[in-house]
Amino acid sequence: MVMRYISTRGNSPAQSFTQILLGGLAPDGGLYLPETYPHFGAADLSTMRGMNYRELAYTVLSRFIDDIPAADLRAIIDKTYTPEVYGNARSDEQAADITPLHTLEPGLHLLCLSNGPTLAFKDMAMQLLGNLFEYVLNRAGEDINILGATSGDTGSAAEYAMRGKRGINVYMLSPHNKMSRFQTAQMFSLQDENIHNIAVDGVFDDCQDIVKAVSNDHEFKAKYKIGAVNSINWGRVAAQVVYYFKGYFAATHDNNQQVSFSVPSGNFGNVCAGHIARMMGLPIKHLIVATNENDVLDEFFKTGVYRPRAAAQTYHTSSPSMDISKASNFERFVADLTGRDGAVLRALWEPIDQGGMFDLNQQGWFEQVADYGMVSGASNHASRMETIRDTWEKYGVMIDTHTADGLKVGLEYFEPGVPMIVLETALPAKFDEAIHEALGRAPERPATIGDIENLPQRFTVMRNDVEDIKQFIVSHLAS
Repeated sequence: MVMRYISTRGNSPAQSFTQILLGGLAPDGGLYLPETYPHFGAADLSTMRGMNYRELAYTVLSRFIDDIPAADLRAIIDKTYTPEVYGNARSDEQAADITPLHTLEPGLHLLCLSNGPTLAFKDMAMQLLGNLFEYVLNRAGEDINILGATSGDTGSAAEYAMRGKRGINVYMLSPHNKMSRFQTAQMFSLQDENIHNIAVDGVFDDCQDIVKAVSNDHEFKAKYKIGAVNSINWGRVAAQVVYYFKGYFAATHDNNQQVSFSVPSGNFGNVCAGHIARMMGLPIKHLIVATNENDVLDEFFKTGVYRPRAAAQTYHTSSPSMDISKASNFERFVADLTGRDGAVLRALWEPIDQGGMFDLNQQGWFEQVADYGMVSGASNHASRMETIRDTWEKYGVMIDTHTADGLKVGLEYFEPGVPMIVLETALPAKFDEAIHEALGRAPERPATIGDIENLPQRFTVMRNDVEDIKQFIVSHLAS
């Protein structure tokens, strides 16, 4: 059976994986989901338990990608998940493991996802996406202009995955002066001709809105071959599903054991991948949505009301990659929650797209959230600093601010007999100022990184205006 992908809003034709890979949003403004989730039974899980990361990735992703020949897909995966690409681990053994599990105490673990080239979990999916893009474009003899938005980590992960690749230009929007110094330098120091950094006067949600507006201009999108790498791209989410399986097998001894995952959450892509892994048969008890002061998702999972905030009400925090008040991937979860009814999703998202809100209590849907294992909590600057200090003093482990949010909220749901896996989202080196505040010392920095903040930077500051961004893209297209 061929895997087809449909829009959450129900008004776009079903397509194959490679047909949706480059485009991002569906033509009707929705997000793509597979018509049905593939399922792994007990026998499948037993076979998968002994696999390395590349084998596991092929086993999971081949269920989603059936229009790339098996040998080619395996070669792409084998090229992506290597110790050389994920070589920022503390040891060669950990680098070979790709996503090593670090046990803090019995039953409490960190899943280390930040050993890639940009020291953030986004590399886990973005490196694969870069290789998939290159393969599909080369096969078709085409090129693409990627437009993305970042609150800190997606941008650098995308740029490092796409830099120097033939037929690919990247235009990355970021909120001006609202990322850490390291995050900013990691992006803006790239001098590759196919990389264009645009610092927008606004917050991340403004950048994300511009990307969606351009994607919804179908004539412009088609004429200038606009693609997407944000987690609205299904390929990103599918790739992230893999490490949930990897973490589960590392933290358990048999397939009858349930686990819980605590996931630092901004745009909902990371935890959405966990939701999909659970739908595919992974024994997950709780998926813990851990937010920072921008706690729109925490409010929803506690009340059933989804109320995105305007830019002026979005806080700039010490976990800046989560400074998001409109979570794009949340639409995928709500689609499953409400029975994949496109008319329902269109009705719910019409006020959201116009700055409004919705309440799922009115139709009784909120009562079903518990059936999906979703719970939530929020952190703030004081608790973030305290968690970093406590983790360093108790375990001798240094964590970044976002992982601290995940650990703080995860501990609120920690229960005997259920392993808790906190997803690490970045290495502390990316957040020097916060680590200095919490610990009074500089964060550990991989030797490969060097003094990146002092490298020359190349970027353009622009106002928050869709037409200005379109004009910039057109004027910088490769001849």
